[in-house]
Amino acid sequence: MKKETQKLTKLDPRITEFQDSLRKKYAENNKKAKKGQIDFVGSSLMEFFPIEKMQKDHDLGLNKIIYNRGVRATTTADLLQHTDTLIFDLVPSKIFINIGSNDVGFNVPEKIFLENYDNILKRIKEKLPDSKVFVMAYYPMSGTGTDFDDRSNSDLQKANEKVRQLAEENGYQFINVNEGLADSEGHLRSDLTFDGVHMLPAGFEIVLKNLMPYLT
Repeated sequence: MKKETQKLTKLDPRITEFQDSLRKKYAENNKKAKKGQIDFVGSSLMEFFPIEKMQKDHDLGLNKIIYNRGVRATTTADLLQHTDTLIFDLVPSKIFINIGSNDVGFNVPEKIFLENYDNILKRIKEKLPDSKVFVMAYYPMSGTGTDFDDRSNSDLQKANEKVRQLAEENGYQFINVNEGLADSEGHLRSDLTFDGVHMLPAGFEIVLKNLMPYLT
């Protein structure tokens, strides 16, 4: 975790050890991974997505392997610092990115958040010009009773618009695969989450269904 990120969080310091060990595991797995496949990268919203298990357990009809390189409690600064391990070592042909919700929650200045995200996309364009990149909209969160009072759906919606602009400016596709996740008031359905922000497998099943047109 970047020092700047750690200063902004109230997380247990041991999270840094976990993040480092997870990235170390990813680095080792990258050596055996097949190049030119699909990379899921981002924060916990991506790490907790059991996409590798879903592909193993179900025939998704894909001719490529999906690798999950999400790391919990990370920001755009963290991803920017570790792009080799989380993206470039895999030389992916498709990249799905869900990063930045923690920037919003940790009150990272918008200018820094957007500059980091822009630099991530520009770095990908430079190093992997033929890769398709899909910038994902942030998932909705519950309206009340969450463990995350540092952010709101309104905050995430505003961030979505900024991120959409960055994707378009860099020639990449912004995708919203959230259909079916929200209740009538636009909040994450209570039956799909265990803490108001992070989803249960049932929520990710919905996301996967919405993602299929982009994965194939």
